[in-house]
Amino acid sequence: MSSFASPVPSSDSSSPLPTPSLPASARPLTPYGWDARWDAEFAPYAAQGLVPGRVVRVDRGRCDLVTAGGAVHADTAYVTPHDPLRVICTGDWAAVDAGGDPRFVRACLPRRTAFVRSASSKRSEGQILAANVDHAVIAISLAAELELGRVERFLALGWESGARPVLVLTKADLVGDPTVLAHLVQDVRTAAPGVPVLAVSAEAGTGVEALSALVGGGTSVLLGASGAGKSTLVNALTGTDAMEVQAIRDVDGKGRHTTTTRNLVPLPGGGVVIDTPGLRGVGLWDARAGVGQVFAEIEELAGECRFQDCAHTAEPGCAVIAAVDDGTLSFRRLESYRKLQRENRHIIAKTDARVRAQMRREWKARGAQSRADTEAKRGGRHYR
Repeated sequence: MSSFASPVPSSDSSSPLPTPSLPASARPLTPYGWDARWDAEFAPYAAQGLVPGRVVRVDRGRCDLVTAGGAVHADTAYVTPHDPLRVICTGDWAAVDAGGDPRFVRACLPRRTAFVRSASSKRSEGQILAANVDHAVIAISLAAELELGRVERFLALGWESGARPVLVLTKADLVGDPTVLAHLVQDVRTAAPGVPVLAVSAEAGTGVEALSALVGGGTSVLLGASGAGKSTLVNALTGTDAMEVQAIRDVDGKGRHTTTTRNLVPLPGGGVVIDTPGLRGVGLWDARAGVGQVFAEIEELAGECRFQDCAHTAEPGCAVIAAVDDGTLSFRRLESYRKLQRENRHIIAKTDARVRAQMRREWKARGAQSRADTEAKRGGRHYR
C-alpha cells in the first residue's frame, strides 16, 4: 500500500461531510474533520494496529498530530518522498504508531483537496501549503492599495485546490468612509464572480461572526501576504490569543512574518483553521481549471469566437475583443486573464514536452506573422 496518494480534489468538498456510524474511539476526532469516509479508508491501517491522527504542524522531519488519545509528536521518515507534492503537510490525515518510542507516521491517507503553489525557488517544483481543506480563506488587507490582479491570482489557486474560496477584506475599520468601503467590496466582487466577499475588522469585531458561520464545521486555510491580519483573524475566530501578532509598519502598511509555520487550530464551534506564513510570491502551479473558473465570463465569450484557437488579440470575429469594445468586459480583466494564462502555460511547459513544442510552434508562427506585417507596411520593399 502506498504511503501517500497524490492530491485529488473532491467534487463535494465545499461543505463538511456527514459522519454517520463512527465508532466511539474515533469520535474525539470529529471536530477536526474525521468522518465515516475517512474511517472506511483508514480500516487497513487500523488492522495493523495504527491509529489515525490529523497533522497540526510540520517542522524539520517531525510533526505534531492530534489523535483520539491526545497530542502526539512523531517522526516523518517513512513519509518523506522525493516528490515535494507528496511530503506530509498540515491538514493531512496520517496513520501513526499506537505506542512506539519514538513514534512514527507510517502512512498518509489520500488527500481530498490540496492547496499548491509554484515553489519560490527557480526549480520546477510545486509547494503544498495545506491539505484536506474545505474553504480557502484569502485575506486581503485594506490597509494597503487593493491589487485586483493579486486577488485573481489567489482565487485561481483556491479554485484549483478543490476547496471553495472565500475573500476576506481585513482591517475594514481603517476605511473611514462607508461609501468607499462599499465600492472596494464591489470592485472585489467584480473580480471574483461566485465567491463570497466579506469586509471584516477583527479589531472592531465586525464581520467575524459572518465569517465564522460561513467556515464553521469544516477545515479552512488562511492565505495572504504578510501584514494581512491572518493571525489576528485566527484569534478573533477562536476567541483566544492562539496566534502571536505584530503591528504593521506605518510607512507602507506591511507586516513581518509573525507566523513562520503552518498551524492547525480548532474553532470553538467545530471545525479547524490552518494559519499560514505570509506569502511574498503566489506563483501558479498547473492551475488551468482555476484560471478558467476565475475568468468564467471570458471563457464563455471565447466559445463564441469565430476561430477555435482565437488568441483574443486582433482576430476577426473575436467575441472577447468585441465585449471589451462595447464595455461589457473590462480591459483590465482581459489583461489579467492573459497574464495568468501565459504564466500557467510556462509552468506546465517546464514538465511537459508537448506543451513546450506547441509553444515553440506558436512563437515561430507569431514571428513569421510579425515579419509579414512589417513587409506589408514597408510596401514589400526589403531593407538590408
